Amino acid sequence: MQKQHVQLPKATAFLFKPARYKVLYSGRGAAKSWSIAAALLIIGAQRPLRVLCARETMQSMKDSVHRLLSDTIDRLGLRGVYQVQQATILGPNGTEFVFAGLKHNVTNIKSVEGMDVVWVEEAQSVSKDSWDTLIPSIRKPNSEIWVSFNPDLDTDDTYKRFVLKPQPGAKVVKLSWRDNPWFPEVLRVEMEHLKATAPLDYAHIWEGETRSTVDGAIYGQELTDAQSEGRITQVSVDRTKPVHTFWDLGYGDKTAIWFGQAMYGGTYHLVDYLEGEGKTIEWYLIQLQNKPYMYGVDWLPHDGVDAILHKRLSGGDRTRSIEQIIRAAGRQVRITPKLNKLTGINAARTILPNCRFDSEKCADGLQALRHYQWGPINEHGMTRREPLHNWASHGSDAFRGFATSIRTPHIVRDEESVFSAHHGGSDSWMA
Repeated sequence: MQKQHVQLPKATAFLFKPARYKVLYSGRGAAKSWSIAAALLIIGAQRPLRVLCARETMQSMKDSVHRLLSDTIDRLGLRGVYQVQQATILGPNGTEFVFAGLKHNVTNIKSVEGMDVVWVEEAQSVSKDSWDTLIPSIRKPNSEIWVSFNPDLDTDDTYKRFVLKPQPGAKVVKLSWRDNPWFPEVLRVEMEHLKATAPLDYAHIWEGETRSTVDGAIYGQELTDAQSEGRITQVSVDRTKPVHTFWDLGYGDKTAIWFGQAMYGGTYHLVDYLEGEGKTIEWYLIQLQNKPYMYGVDWLPHDGVDAILHKRLSGGDRTRSIEQIIRAAGRQVRITPKLNKLTGINAARTILPNCRFDSEKCADGLQALRHYQWGPINEHGMTRREPLHNWASHGSDAFRGFATSIRTPHIVRDEESVFSAHHGGSDSWMA
């Protein structure tokens, strides 16, 4: 088949040349996703191509680039070449587009070594754990990883991995609305208005510049201080002290677990972090068992005592709560004090200046804390004093459990408190 004649931004010409990593990042209106979709469809019409279209989470096909590819097929006049099915797009020469969420399908992702191309869209939110799982799994000779995203924070793993410290030979191109030959006038009006009224927002939204914190960041200043003070670094585990875990429970949503040690002088080391989705409690217990720690107490949220609420997380066991299942595995369990969110957030803000984080093992947990934010402002110019519930909530809720367990020992019985007595330099975490 002859090469399709289609106009693409000149800066995207590298998409048609071999490279292990092809990265496009930009602000709004740069046509990067459309350009990638067009390039993949053109290449796939010329030769067999197996393409995995991925993003961090995908609850349904509506969350994927399936619709974008379908529309692009029509725009390029390729409807006679591709067969658009509900969950795949197929070409008669063997080209195939499939779709997956990275966080939901870690096991399946590990078996995609036969893919020619993986396109990760909206990659700014992809976690370190997902990248570390995906990249070594794409091992077919001459296979490629295509990445497209709008930058958010310069501490996000995707930005650090592909922009600040890209792999040798990676093709990394920053686009802008100026590169888009079809940039519509309606967007130009919006862009110029924002540029005149809110230049910092304009730089982030339209020019693709990173920002130091998200809008309404709950722990923005505390984490900025932790970074500048060198408290996000390599943290060694004290083998003489127990490692305690702090949980937020979920199945359809994430389960998140922080691993912490109390140190001398009232400081705390966050040495590890684990999260998963669509996994039973047995999976998490195996992960904990495989880590080389001497464990202390597993601190569960108050809903951990409800046998029915987490029946999917418990593997269908309707007779035992998560607390009972973990106890049966021979682990020590306590229930985190039940406080309102604002009290818990204040506790977390109080404890953060005393925390040191392992920058590698806690990277995904830190990403959640940095993106934890207050809900949007309403039409009256007010915002509900309630955190926004999104992908960052679960790791942040688990950290809030860590903070409230430490800062409010008087709320629970003495034998269930985090510290029996934290005086005179004692580092005891439990009675």
